[in-house]
Amino acid sequence: MKAAIVTIGDEILIGQIVDTNSNFIAKELDRIGVEVYEMISISDDKKHILDTFAQLQNKVDVVIVTGGLGPTKDDVTKKTFCEYFEDELIVDEVVLAHVTELIEGFYKRPISQLNKDQALVPSKCTILHNKMGTAPGMWMKKENTVFVSLPGVPYEMKYLVEEEIIPKIIREYKRPYIIHKTVLTYGQGESLVAERIEHWENNLPDFIKLAYLPNPGRVRLRLTARGTNKEELEKVIEDNISSLDAIIHDIIVGYEENETIESVVGKILTKQNKTISTAESFTGGKIASLLSGVPGASGYFKGSVVSYATEAKVNVLGVSQDLVDQFSVVSAEVASAMALNVKEILKTDYAIATTGNAGPTKGDSDAEIGAVFIALATPNGVIVEEFNFGQPREKVIDRATIKSLEILQKEILKIVQ
Repeated sequence: MKAAIVTIGDEILIGQIVDTNSNFIAKELDRIGVEVYEMISISDDKKHILDTFAQLQNKVDVVIVTGGLGPTKDDVTKKTFCEYFEDELIVDEVVLAHVTELIEGFYKRPISQLNKDQALVPSKCTILHNKMGTAPGMWMKKENTVFVSLPGVPYEMKYLVEEEIIPKIIREYKRPYIIHKTVLTYGQGESLVAERIEHWENNLPDFIKLAYLPNPGRVRLRLTARGTNKEELEKVIEDNISSLDAIIHDIIVGYEENETIESVVGKILTKQNKTISTAESFTGGKIASLLSGVPGASGYFKGSVVSYATEAKVNVLGVSQDLVDQFSVVSAEVASAMALNVKEILKTDYAIATTGNAGPTKGDSDAEIGAVFIALATPNGVIVEEFNFGQPREKVIDRATIKSLEILQKEILKIVQ
């Protein structure tokens, strides 16, 4: 079964808002075995919408459309649906009652004609009740393709997808199973990982596809299996994951999309009942942001000092000015002092510190642009590593952030092992 996702709205095309709806819908469809064939963003223009519908007609089984269902004149989706399906708008009394209750009962204001017009729907459509807002969803079929119209407001769209669309597709369509397994690796680039697993990859079954998803400092390996026997697919995926683990066990840190390195580190710290703090210069709090973004982080993450300027390292963290003068603010010695001092200030078991020249110009140091020092203070001392992550600036910051967590992960895993 194939689907297309169409987002309608000039605000998306000019970059005023980010289309998160398509991402959510695609994941929900994939979860039930529906393959997303295409994603399209188009303008609030009737001809553009009609042309898009015609192009997708009979090419896919279902087209899910979001946006253009508001009460104002620039929202043209309902009228366009009527033209495409040779239909007319009628007042649906159930929808009108819901809109009236929402406006007058919840918002405590008189209902306007624009509000009442939200109850206008194509006469041939199956209405998808939207209890989260005033615009109902619409389900209409033409030849071999179903067209579904949903409001663009994310929480309304999510409600209708989860409560109406997905259950209806499950009831009415026979679908294959799609099983994903994502292996998270850190510390080696895409080409090196590919070289290490080439023989394994070449011997994957035909119904399993491997995708490389690289980011600075990490590579996700996503295995996707499609078929009619769910249990068999899951077993074959797990067997191949086990053989992959035997090859690159040293760089695998977790599985699935939610197993980021910060969540893996968090689990280990929680299990060990240990705590962590950070002292960040050029990374600007990005390490702290990743650590604190994990649910339950308050149990192990105690805080951060973002000492971007040299005077902050001296006056807040207590790094010796003599040390800065002797070795430079971008040095192993300063990174070490930052980590040890924040560990003492915040009373943690571990502490990460970063200092470097991210560019594009040099700051308070003559160190080469791209030069980075990462220090990790542990219960047994301090580890300092030097890197050069080149350019551009964003790459230096991202790679240093991930590398810092990788160094922490390797160190705390020594206790587990």
